[in-house]
Amino acid sequence: MTASTRLADHDRADDEALPPSLAPVPTTLEDLGLRFAWLVVAINLAGTAFGFWYYSGQFTETTAALWPWVPDSPLATLCIALAIAAWKLGREQPWLTALAFFGNVVLGLWTPYTLLAFADSYAYLHPLMYHFLFWSHLAMVVQALVLHRISGFPVWAVAVAAVWYWSNLIVDYFVPVVGDPHHTIIPVERDAAMFLEADALGVIAAGEVTFVLLALFLALAIRVKKCEGARSRS
Repeated sequence: MTASTRLADHDRADDEALPPSLAPVPTTLEDLGLRFAWLVVAINLAGTAFGFWYYSGQFTETTAALWPWVPDSPLATLCIALAIAAWKLGREQPWLTALAFFGNVVLGLWTPYTLLAFADSYAYLHPLMYHFLFWSHLAMVVQALVLHRISGFPVWAVAVAAVWYWSNLIVDYFVPVVGDPHHTIIPVERDAAMFLEADALGVIAAGEVTFVLLALFLALAIRVKKCEGARSRS
């Protein structure tokens, strides 16, 4: 299906629309984002460049074999830029769109969650940087929730994204494949006591596990609703 055909999706019949629980972004905002898709691509590429710069120090401290798992947020914004660009060129790639959806939901929620969980310890960040990181990552969630307009989230594509993000969880928090778990640097010791008697590593791991499961649920629920809509129209 071509980009122009997909864009006309904002004229879809009511029985094609997803419920607000799965598509909470107003249709007007969805249409705006799709209409200015190349601008969205450019913004995400700029965010990707900033993210790789932000993680540059960690690359030097991490074994090269683990580099693919280091720049979480930059890879998520790169995936969504490429996914939207592929759609605009009439070559939407379901696996790439699914990776973009997972990445932008997971990292878009995990970063603000981490900034709030360790708010006192992030006092070293300039307030402008703190708010930039907080709100720009929440914006990643918003753009992820528009991707249902360009993809049907086939199960095999969702499986690709789920496997990648579960591998990210395993490498970051549970199995030290090479050396210690190399999760994103946090401003306290990993074993520092947090709320509910959890340590710092456990707190951020619990958050990311939750958000990966949320992305998996949303992607599959969107797939189910789209299939139900297609059957009702046949």
